[in-house]
Amino acid sequence: MTASSTLLDGRRVLLVEDDFFVVEDMRQAFEAIGASVVGPAATVDDALRLVAATDRLDAAVLDVNLRGAMVYPVADALAARGVPFVFATGYDSAVIPPRFAGIKRCAKPVQFTRMIRTLFP
Repeated sequence: MTASSTLLDGRRVLLVEDDFFVVEDMRQAFEAIGASVVGPAATVDDALRLVAATDRLDAAVLDVNLRGAMVYPVADALAARGVPFVFATGYDSAVIPPRFAGIKRCAKPVQFTRMIRTLFP
């Protein structure tokens, strides 16, 4: 067992991404090192439902643009609950609202190990 898999055993990670292939790769990678994936959600509404319906979330990965809708309502809901998250996006940091200035952005294509270190320092 590696240090990474020990770190993520039992951790619940919400995936919010509208690209099937990207989210499937992330899902497989998280599950391979012991995380329990919540979702994935491909729309803001689906993601908000998952946040509301899930008692415990340890982290989340948010694509910024979900089928033309910006993910910021989901980020607000996670921040209100104290759930750490990262933005996984191809967008420049200039599109991220100032209230999320302290949130890390992982540029696509996302390096999975960097994302793990960002979510679980």
